[in-house]
Amino acid sequence: SRTVELQTAVEQHAAGAQVIDLTRRMRAQLVESYNIATSPRNVPDLSTGATLFQSTCARCHGANGFGDGPQGAKLDPPPINFHDPERQRQRSIYGLYNTITMGVGGTAMRGFTEFTEQQRWALAFYVSNFLFEDSDRAAGERLWQQNKAPAGPRTLNDLSVMTPNQAAEQGGDAGVDVLAYLRKNPQALAQVGANSVVTAERLLEESIASYRAGNFDQAYDQAVAAYLDGFETAESRLRATHADLVNHTEEQMLRYRQLLKKRGNPEQIEATYQQTAALLAEARAKLENQALTPWMSFVSAFAILLREGLEALLLLAAIIAILVKTERRDALPYVHAGWIGALLLGIATWAISAYVIDISGASRELTEGITSLVAVAVLLYVGFWLHGKTHAGRWREFVHGKIHGALQGRTLWALALIAFLAVYREVFETVLFYQALWLQTDAQGQTAAWAGIALCAACLGLFTWIIMRSSIRLPLKLFFNINSVVMFALAVIFAGHGIAALQEVGKLPAEPVPFPRISALGVYPTVETLAMQGLVVALVLGIVLYERYRERALA
Repeated sequence: SRTVELQTAVEQHAAGAQVIDLTRRMRAQLVESYNIATSPRNVPDLSTGATLFQSTCARCHGANGFGDGPQGAKLDPPPINFHDPERQRQRSIYGLYNTITMGVGGTAMRGFTEFTEQQRWALAFYVSNFLFEDSDRAAGERLWQQNKAPAGPRTLNDLSVMTPNQAAEQGGDAGVDVLAYLRKNPQALAQVGANSVVTAERLLEESIASYRAGNFDQAYDQAVAAYLDGFETAESRLRATHADLVNHTEEQMLRYRQLLKKRGNPEQIEATYQQTAALLAEARAKLENQALTPWMSFVSAFAILLREGLEALLLLAAIIAILVKTERRDALPYVHAGWIGALLLGIATWAISAYVIDISGASRELTEGITSLVAVAVLLYVGFWLHGKTHAGRWREFVHGKIHGALQGRTLWALALIAFLAVYREVFETVLFYQALWLQTDAQGQTAAWAGIALCAACLGLFTWIIMRSSIRLPLKLFFNINSVVMFALAVIFAGHGIAALQEVGKLPAEPVPFPRISALGVYPTVETLAMQGLVVALVLGIVLYERYRERALA
């Protein structure tokens, strides 16, 4: 319909502003429909762009981009002058990137597909700066640093698709100056602590717009993305000082998307949207007024690793202690292969998401949800196996001659699988949170973050050593009892995490209930998470009671 509308406007010689507006809308719809990436995955390195320009482009476009290179005089049509205001004020960085990638038919400008995607973005950003003077950038920097920038780019994607003419429409000369500054210093956007919240606000606004237009499924998907690709990446920093605000915002965002899913009362949806938008605005204000000091970088890095690594380390320590206690050190390579493979795969997944394909927050949560629930099944299996060794008859048999046979076959592979699942479900999410933290810190803050990671790793290592040291000294029966309880407890926690992750990605419904939220224990105030955890607890209690009944009957 937009195509027909645009064609009609052109045929009727409509005003230029109307045609431009229709073209922009159609472009936005095409980008959204075909999921086209319109910005780089990471902040580009302009020094790389400068090197590529001088080695590849200057021979035609000239060393300073005036189109006066030594080979340019021979070309027809001549090379573009990147200082030409009439032409360049209509061009976005994304437009330059497309030209570098695909070239221009009928000219000497070819596509530079031999460059990587990140190199082409770096070159596009570099070229986009020829239009502006240092005085423009200095004026824009003053506005930006004083937090007086007019409406304009707030994310890397906004910066990539905005033309100078659009910046002028939104903010006048000041808007153009800010655009000039950000094109030269795109890292300034990443250093804004509230950038993730800005993304959440934008997606939430798009969600309510889609809902009002009758696109209910799209509205729901955008609401899910507002949390996963926006607010969640700012949580670790905000939670350190405003935990109640984080919890309230999470609950409100969940309530909003559930209303969308159920096609709830329109007035209630609008009211919930307004409340959610207000909470996000409050969160953004908190972060904008809260500079990320080296100390905060240290605390955030420590907290991320502690939160994501504690459960995995507890489980690995228990498994290794079991093998050492039962004199099955020959089985340790299985466990080590499991967690090392998970670590390598998690890092590889992160690298692919950063440089090859775009892995969204939804994919991250879906991965965590599935691996958590698979881990629950394996944990219950191993937990029941351990519990079976605590009964007198089977315990004596186990001690006197079955140690080597008991850890063969399915049980041995189950231990290795637990090691893999426990680590993989944490590694990928951890590196993504660190990636977000890295973009918000300077060199001093990154040094502090490394210190936080190192201290937390040492603490986790000490914690693991204490568990193994103390547990190995326990009597064998008590040892198996304690470790079976650990397995069952982690199964309950993982069950809560798994259901919550699938709820966040929109794969399961989420019915809120008045109940305390204890994220560390996998306790979330929804009917589904509590029901799943209750089911696991009931299953454990049922099997334990049955085993005791059976033991008494045999006795």
